[in-house]
Amino acid sequence: MKGFEKTEGLRTNDSSTEGAPRSSPLLCSLRMLLVDAVLITGALFFAVLMRFDGALPAGALDVFPRALPLLLTVRLVTMVWLGLHRWSFRRSGINEAVRLVMANVVASIVFEFLRLVFFASALPGQVVALEFFAATTLLGIHRFAPRMARQWYLEQRRSRADGVQRTLIVGAGSAGDLLLRDLMRGQGNSWHVIGLVDDDPGKQGTFLNGKPVLGVIDALPELMTKHRVTQVLIAIPRLSPERTRHILSLCRHESVSFKIIPASFAYLDEKITAAMLHDLSPEHLLPRDAVSFDHDEVHRLVSGRRVLVTGGAGSIGSEITRQLAGHAPSSLVVVDINENELYLLVRQLQARYPGLPVSSIVADIRDLDRMMRIGQEYRPQYVFHAAAHKHVPLMEDSPEEAIKNNVFGTQNVARMADACGAERFVLISTDKAVKPSSVMGASKRLAEMVIQDIAVTSRTTFCAVRFGNVLGSAGSVVPLFKQQIQAGGPVTVTHPDCTRYFMIIPEAVGLVVLAGLSGYGELCILDMGAPVRIAELAANMITMTGRVPDKDISIVYTGLRPGEKLEETLMSDEEELTQQVRNRIKVARSPAPPQDFDLQLLRLERAAHAGDVHAVKSALQDLIPSYTPSKSRNVILPGSSPLLADVNPPVPGGLRGGPHPLGVEQAVRA
Repeated sequence: MKGFEKTEGLRTNDSSTEGAPRSSPLLCSLRMLLVDAVLITGALFFAVLMRFDGALPAGALDVFPRALPLLLTVRLVTMVWLGLHRWSFRRSGINEAVRLVMANVVASIVFEFLRLVFFASALPGQVVALEFFAATTLLGIHRFAPRMARQWYLEQRRSRADGVQRTLIVGAGSAGDLLLRDLMRGQGNSWHVIGLVDDDPGKQGTFLNGKPVLGVIDALPELMTKHRVTQVLIAIPRLSPERTRHILSLCRHESVSFKIIPASFAYLDEKITAAMLHDLSPEHLLPRDAVSFDHDEVHRLVSGRRVLVTGGAGSIGSEITRQLAGHAPSSLVVVDINENELYLLVRQLQARYPGLPVSSIVADIRDLDRMMRIGQEYRPQYVFHAAAHKHVPLMEDSPEEAIKNNVFGTQNVARMADACGAERFVLISTDKAVKPSSVMGASKRLAEMVIQDIAVTSRTTFCAVRFGNVLGSAGSVVPLFKQQIQAGGPVTVTHPDCTRYFMIIPEAVGLVVLAGLSGYGELCILDMGAPVRIAELAANMITMTGRVPDKDISIVYTGLRPGEKLEETLMSDEEELTQQVRNRIKVARSPAPPQDFDLQLLRLERAAHAGDVHAVKSALQDLIPSYTPSKSRNVILPGSSPLLADVNPPVPGGLRGGPHPLGVEQAVRA
């Protein structure tokens, strides 16, 4: 309690300088009132002097002994009544200034009434008006001059300090106002605010907390050069991605760093401080509106259900597990071949949700027997299949591995879901499956066809959710750019005109969960907004770190790698867009797999297990006519293969109903 009382005392009696011994509240108040009394006396004398133009007539001051005690009593009582005797020289602001003016107005009205009653003839009325202005001015100087002097001193010291950031604030609204106040109040920060910019014509040429609004946002380049600015603080919490990219493009030739008030603080204007500033990130540049979710809807879908996630330790899979865990499933099974990341993820989930039954299973989705045993043991109701090889150039070099994992691994997990009576199976697909030019994209398109084929005879509802790139996923372009920028460059971009769709991981996964569990259709496509030019993304990321593209860090164009496209699409010409079921989610219908799908899969599987790259790519072209292999050293034009010639017509039982009792090799030979 003693500590609490001491803290309260410091808060209410902040009249001394920081670090100095604190006086008692009573002594501080008496000192304040004593100075006020001296200033009021001087104001009355000044008013009388001004009334007579400095030439006082005989007896002009005879009224002082009667008027001064009344004036002092009225003013000091009013001050105490409105709490102006307890004053913080460091935290006083506009509200305190208004209270001071109100106190003087009330006191002058009362004093005028007393003058009319007691000495109307001895004291002219003009003196009361002049005294009001003089007293208000002197009392205001008394209370605000120390703060202004301290602020000026801190600004001067900060401007001369080593490592100081000469700063411009973008946005002169309420957020900019509160941020500027906090920056000017703090002694520990290294920001020396030069001024502000804002596009509002009414704010041009005005001052905010003593700092000028220097111009519009488009004037940033000239202002940065003129004032040697090294830091830009964006104080517009809901600034659109287009405007953010525009600001970066304006500053691209200047070595300045950036920070921003995140959108999550947009409704906390009264609490905005410098501590809320975040570095600009690629997420701020995405050309789409933020996605909002109905968490109650997701909770109703997930709560109390048994869920299994494959690839649960990966970038997408781990976010799926985290989001699902927050909606109270009855059990959560996480399957992955990467035991280290799986261990860390499950520990994180157990720490965050101690009451949730979480099972971690190290398993290879290519092992059908293992997957069947997992399904029989845990009986999942929802299966999210995120396990996949996704690196395009690597899969061009090892196409058989992409087939074994992405196609037949998916088939194994889908069979498991069917065999254990799962209600829903959700496949994480990719925009690279559309008119694929890479083995990875073709394998994911074939995975979509596999679950479409199995769904024909299964009680399980199968759905593929297709979307583009996610920012920050393992092996993606954003972490690569960050590493290259930290290393001093160069930043490598495949092509100046290369574009990609982007979405942040939590938003993409949230839409995946909704699309997959809501039963909208067999193929759901996420609306990713407008595509992003990779070269522009690289330049903006360099600019955000305070360096100049192609000056401090160079951008090198390396050419498209094997299997890469210049631009991606989310739907092929053959797919019929049926409806947009909700914001950001569209449903399409893909063409049915060919009649001899089982036979062709057998051919592909045998080619993959034999490691015959030529046969793998040729079989992919037969299965997916829109697949166009890249001109890499591993690409072979369509043609026959000895492996394909040995395959007989479809084997009874095929692959749809489950593994053939003779096994793949014997089934092909049968």
